[in-house]
Amino acid sequence: MAKTKQIDVVVITPERQVLEETVDEAVIPAHDGELGVLNLRAPLMCELGIGQLRYSQDGQSHRVFIDGGFAQVLDNRVTVLTSAALPAEYITAEMVDAAEHAIDDHQGHEAEARLAGERAQRRLSVLRGLKNVGT
Repeated sequence: MAKTKQIDVVVITPERQVLEETVDEAVIPAHDGELGVLNLRAPLMCELGIGQLRYSQDGQSHRVFIDGGFAQVLDNRVTVLTSAALPAEYITAEMVDAAEHAIDDHQGHEAEARLAGERAQRRLSVLRGLKNVGT
């Protein structure tokens, strides 16, 4: 079977480069839904939501927590700029607990508190899902 053409995926946070891999395919968490990327994908830029970046490499599936940001697809390269990123295998029960406490800290009726609570809830949901995948 012929090897599929690959793409490069790079994930960068303000602190460091979290990921740089050559992969067969990637799915990024755009703010309005998931976006699949294969070789020769048309160029684009998009806002990211809180979610998981998934990619396939040599028949294995990998996942990375992404906390919003922006993505660019250009010349078979996906570049993700995000405030926080963490591969699934590094997510701990303590991180999930901290995300649960963050939801409690944002309980309230003001619009800003409600929005922060919804964002914390989304983080918790993704972290729980990735923690289950990483174990």
